[in-house]
Amino acid sequence: MDSLIKSREVDVSVNRSAAALVDAPRGLAGVVVTDTRIGDVRGLEGFYHYRQYSAVDLARTRSFEDVWHLLVQGELPDPGRSAAFAAETAELRRLPDEVRAALPAIAAAGGRSGPLAGMRTALSLLGAAKSFSPVYDTDTARRRQDTLEATAAVPTLLTALHRLGKGLEPVAPREDLSYAANYLYMLTGSVPTERHARAIEQYLISTIDHGFNASTFTARVIASTGADVAACLAGAVAALSGPLHGGAPSRALDTLDAIGTPDRIDSWVRQRVLAGERIMGFGHAIYRTEDPRSRMLREVAQGFGGPRVDFAVEVERHVEAILAELKPGRELHTNVEYYAGVVMELCGLPREMFTPTFAAGRVVGWSANILEQAEDTKIIRPVARYVGPEAPVPVPA
Repeated sequence: MDSLIKSREVDVSVNRSAAALVDAPRGLAGVVVTDTRIGDVRGLEGFYHYRQYSAVDLARTRSFEDVWHLLVQGELPDPGRSAAFAAETAELRRLPDEVRAALPAIAAAGGRSGPLAGMRTALSLLGAAKSFSPVYDTDTARRRQDTLEATAAVPTLLTALHRLGKGLEPVAPREDLSYAANYLYMLTGSVPTERHARAIEQYLISTIDHGFNASTFTARVIASTGADVAACLAGAVAALSGPLHGGAPSRALDTLDAIGTPDRIDSWVRQRVLAGERIMGFGHAIYRTEDPRSRMLREVAQGFGGPRVDFAVEVERHVEAILAELKPGRELHTNVEYYAGVVMELCGLPREMFTPTFAAGRVVGWSANILEQAEDTKIIRPVARYVGPEAPVPVPA
C-alpha cells in the first residue's frame, strides 16, 4: 500500500510539474501530440496528402476503395488487389438482423437530430452485434477487420436512418456497385448516373482525412484507452455533430440562397462582413491559401455547369475581393464546404444529408487513425491547470 501511495504521489508531482512547464494554447492549436504515417496538411502551401500521395491527385485518379486500402493497409493496391478489396468490403455492407430491427426505433427517437445522431447509437449496437473486442485485446488483423466491417456498414446505417425518418423503407445495399454509387442508390432508391457517382466519390476521397481535426483526435483519444472500434467511431461521430466542426456545406448553400441574384452580392456581403458576421464557406483554420479541396471540387462542379454553378463562382469571386478589401492580410478563400454543397446538390442529395455524407468518407480516416493509435499502449492523458478556489492540503493525523 505504501508503494502504491508513493507511486500516486510521484504521478501527481509529474502532472503538476507538466502543468507548470507546458502552457498549451487554447484548443491545442499548433501543438504536436504524436507522430503519424497517415497524412499531413501543409496549410501554408495549400497542400495535403494521404501517406506519400497528394490527396487531390488521388481524388482525380483513384477509386474510393483504392484510397480506403491505402489508408488502412498502408499501400495503394494493384488492379487485382483493388478488385478483391472492393469485393471484400462490398460483402460487409449488410447489417446484422439485430441492428436492422432496431433502426426504426432509432430513427423515430432521433427526430430532428437526423441520421448522424442516430448513427452514434447504431454504431454502438453494431459493435455489440458483431462482438467487437477492445483494440487493446486484439491483434492488428482483427482490428483492421473490425474497421472494415464498421466502415462498410456506415452508408447502410446513414441511408436507412434517413429514409426511415422520411417514412420510407430502407433500400438494401448492392454488392455490384461501388461504395459511392451504392451510397447514392441506398439514399435515393435509384442507380445513379456514372457522372453523379464519380462526383460524390471524388468528394468522399477528398475528405477522407485532414490532420488532427476534432473528430479524428477524439477517435484517437478513445482508441488510446483500448476501447473497441465501434466506441471510437461513435465518439468521432459525436464530435463531428458539433456545429463548430460539421454542418457547414448546407450553410454555404444557404448563403447562395440568401444572396439570390448577382446584383445583390456586394451589398449582402458587405453588410454582413461589416457587422462582424462570418460568410459561410470562406476561411479555414489551417489553410492560408486556397483550400485545395475547394479548388478540386470547383472543377467537379464546373464539369456539370449550369446557372447554379455559374452563380457560385461569381459569388466566390466577389466575396474574396470584398474580404481582401475589408480584412486585408487575412487570406480568406473558399473552403471545402463551399463547393461540396454545390456538388452534393447537383447530385441530388438533400441538405440534411450533407454532413452525414461527409461522415461516410471520413470514417475511413477515423479508422486509419484508430489503427495507428492502437499500436501505442500509452493512454492519452493530458493535465489541466486548476484555477478555482484554494483547496488546503489536509494535515496528516
